[in-house]
Amino acid sequence: MRSFGAIVFQLLFKYPAAAFSKGELILLSGWPRWLLLLLILAVSAGLALLIRSRMLRAGPGLRFSRAAVIWLVESLVIVLLLILLWRPALVVAELKPQQNIIAVLVDDSRSMTIAEDGATREARAIQALESGPLADLQRKFQTRLYRFDTGLSRITNFDELEPSGPATHINDGLKQLSQETSDLPVGAILLLSDGSDNTGGIDRDTIAALRERRIPVHTVGFGHEHVSPDVEIENVEVESRALADSRIAAVVTFRQRGCAGCKAMLRVRATNGGTLSVREVTFGHDGDIQGEALVFNVGPAGERPFQFSIDPLPGEENASNNNLVRVVDVRADKRSVLYVEGEPRWEYKFIRRAEDDDPDVRLLSMVRTTENKVYRQGIENPNELADGFPSRSDDLFGYQGLIIGSVELNYFTLEQQSLIKQFVDRRGGGLLFLGGRFALADGGWSSSGLADLLPVVLPNRKDTFKRDPASVELTPAGAGSIICRLEEDQDRNTQRWRKLPYLMNYQDPGTPKPGAAVLAEMNTGRDKLPLLITENYGRGRTAVLASGGTWRWKMSLPLEDQSHATFWRQLLRWLVTDTPGRVTASVANPMLLDDGHVQLSAQVRTEDYQPESNASVEAHISGPDDGSTAVELTPDPSTPGLYKGEWMADTPGLYTAEVVAKLGETEAGRDSVSFDRMDGVAENFHTEQNRELLQKLSEQTGGRYWRPQELSKLPSEISYSEAGITVHETEDLWNLPATFLLILSLTCAEWLLRRRWGIV
Repeated sequence: MRSFGAIVFQLLFKYPAAAFSKGELILLSGWPRWLLLLLILAVSAGLALLIRSRMLRAGPGLRFSRAAVIWLVESLVIVLLLILLWRPALVVAELKPQQNIIAVLVDDSRSMTIAEDGATREARAIQALESGPLADLQRKFQTRLYRFDTGLSRITNFDELEPSGPATHINDGLKQLSQETSDLPVGAILLLSDGSDNTGGIDRDTIAALRERRIPVHTVGFGHEHVSPDVEIENVEVESRALADSRIAAVVTFRQRGCAGCKAMLRVRATNGGTLSVREVTFGHDGDIQGEALVFNVGPAGERPFQFSIDPLPGEENASNNNLVRVVDVRADKRSVLYVEGEPRWEYKFIRRAEDDDPDVRLLSMVRTTENKVYRQGIENPNELADGFPSRSDDLFGYQGLIIGSVELNYFTLEQQSLIKQFVDRRGGGLLFLGGRFALADGGWSSSGLADLLPVVLPNRKDTFKRDPASVELTPAGAGSIICRLEEDQDRNTQRWRKLPYLMNYQDPGTPKPGAAVLAEMNTGRDKLPLLITENYGRGRTAVLASGGTWRWKMSLPLEDQSHATFWRQLLRWLVTDTPGRVTASVANPMLLDDGHVQLSAQVRTEDYQPESNASVEAHISGPDDGSTAVELTPDPSTPGLYKGEWMADTPGLYTAEVVAKLGETEAGRDSVSFDRMDGVAENFHTEQNRELLQKLSEQTGGRYWRPQELSKLPSEISYSEAGITVHETEDLWNLPATFLLILSLTCAEWLLRRRWGIV
């Protein structure tokens, strides 16, 4: 049944509203339009003069405001009559009956099985069509029924619908329909869906193809626009690589509806083990995106899937969107850090002690004991560092991290200074500067190009190092950083830092640069100074720890307290974990939800870490079926040293791609990357109706968004389309009932006003 509003509109204007929105207004009279405009101006001016003369005769009884109203009403009546003399009409394109195809697309994905108010979304879609609109369409046009989920297929009746599709790809369905019907007269598309598209929306090419053929897409939305109660994890941000037995932080973003202020448990589990970390979270306002951090130990080496979840809410029907899985490549390869110290001091001793028990970080050190003598520790052979600090890139680039303690700039030659900068910028290594008598500004580090590496602008003065105590506290950035995480709970961790023993000394590091992060500050009793500052630089990262006195944490705390060792291990692991090798493999998306298309990339570098464009690169992919496939990666012409390839993971499961680069027969390097195909997951998320997508699709193609109860109007309005085989109809507008009612209303209004004002 048509709505009362639509019936009234057509009674007044003879044609449905769609005809006016799609059509073009014209004047059929052969008289020139300028003459119409001239007559309107002349009549308006004549009426103004006539009413002015009446005002003069009537004296002060006829005020100007009342005369203006009378003039306006009389002018409108005459203007309407003049326009009618020029014969207004509406030209609108209409589909020819029985010569055009209306494509009816029904979403057949699994989200359409969601039951609301006693019926599934798909059942409501079928009912909306079978209650009259489909039969009306079939009487006027040829209709074709289609089902779509990840693809599009034609059906003969609704019995062939089976809503089990693992994902919804509206864009792919429309693109396929456009291609398959390129030589057919498609007059319009009717798409019934909840809009839960899993591919990121409708791309420009698909919209352009529909616009080119002028095919309007009419969308009908099903499902509640807000599901309540419901909590849904939006994303989990976690490092893709970690060293074995490292603690890492994951940020879980989620939103909920219907339980603002409630509490729930946020957990991370090993998919083949127990709970690794858990914390209580309090929900914010309904619909707001909320982020919470979890810290956990990744455990031994291997490709480790981790499940992040939030306990279901009371009465929550869809708990499948409460968890997400992320894969972390946990590696056991030992990382090497070179520590250069300019003088024997307690800080040097206790840093070495903290790293003695770390199986994944090897700390090699060279400490200057006299002007021309260096003491080496942690070396694996007598020749290592025998000539002092490396002077060649192939020696320095063998390390993943570099610590420079209380050492003045001039200790390094100009060639070595250049190598230090290349170590961070090109090699991608981590560089940590420590405070000390000969460090930072007191060591002259502000007077060279290496000052660019520092995350601070050093003071332009000496005597910045003080042998005075200073207390420490975390900044908000430090409270969320894994480097400074001594306690799992963020609040307890902040309090624990405040209770640490004071530093034995401190140094003014200067002003942090705009891109730097200050993780900790020190209170000297007079002012606050940055203590720990980090920044990304080039392919690597740099940090400043503006003190040489953290050793007091170890000396003044109980023997069982591991605060000092934990901090230094986490700081050095941050320094070296992301340092790349000569080959760095990656995938565009490590989590493949209901889609096995994999885009592999690899960065290949020379021995001195310049882009290598002459390598042969191959990925060996192993998966859940224990087989192995070789995929060749080809050079990207736009980016030197970048190689790309594509592959299809047909079976759900965890895959590992080992990428090997060769120069002739010599191996240049290798790296591995993991990805996980998970089917039947995408439809668990964003299960509410995506009205925004459906409405935008219809607006961009010239169609309309419909609610199911409005579909009775669709068969009459869908005819107004410029697609397919059309005929342009010219409809007279001079005899609209609304026009005569308006003229009558204006005339009556004028008469009533005259009577009321006594100027009849």
